[in-house]
Amino acid sequence: MIQKLKRIVLGNDTFAGRAFDFGVQLLIVVSLITYSIETLPDLAEGTRKLLFGIECGTVFAFTIEYLLRIYFSQPRLKFMLSFFGLIDLAAILPFYLATGADFRSIRAFRLMRLFRLLKLARYNAAIRRFHRALLIAKEEVILFLCTTIILLWLSAIGIYYFENEAQPETFKSVFHSLWWSVTTLTTVGYGDAYPITVGGRVFTFFVLLIGLGIVSVPAGLVASALSKARQIEDSERKSEKDASDSKSPSP
Repeated sequence: MIQKLKRIVLGNDTFAGRAFDFGVQLLIVVSLITYSIETLPDLAEGTRKLLFGIECGTVFAFTIEYLLRIYFSQPRLKFMLSFFGLIDLAAILPFYLATGADFRSIRAFRLMRLFRLLKLARYNAAIRRFHRALLIAKEEVILFLCTTIILLWLSAIGIYYFENEAQPETFKSVFHSLWWSVTTLTTVGYGDAYPITVGGRVFTFFVLLIGLGIVSVPAGLVASALSKARQIEDSERKSEKDASDSKSPSP
């Protein structure tokens, strides 16, 4: 009985295991929907009580699931300190912390329940492929991120130099100018901070050109890495198939 329950909780190779996983995922969706509804203003008291009841039920179910995973995992500490173990804990802990003393502010961590959706990806080949692609392009992505941070800082310094005297309230310092750098380099341009001097506008033109590259380069890196990851995956499958065929007895 214990082994059967362990197979249901930790595996998905049986109908009961898949039903268990789908049930947990359904509860995740329910908890996300109820959390979103709770943010609506002027909810009736009866509705709030109903949402709180659903919240209690889902947290209780998540708690049982978390304890079962700890009980059946070997070694247990490895699961507790793993990514999904910490996410599972973060999904339930704020609820219990908020039931005693007034820790209502810490309930903001309930947003961590969003990460429970990652459980959908545990057995998803596409997510594994994406993870492999990130490993392939890791050095390029890190270099790109470092370059982007440097460009953000330099563009903030540049626009401060051109616009500080003309718009002292908007561009008070380099730090105030960083918001303009972010919106301009990402080509969003909210319009709350924009240059009015000739030098500032010319500088903005070049920053926008650089921003087009900042938007497109990561997409190209990831797409190339995903293509390479798929090739590696196909090669591994072919190798496994060839190995399996070679082990098959000849007629």
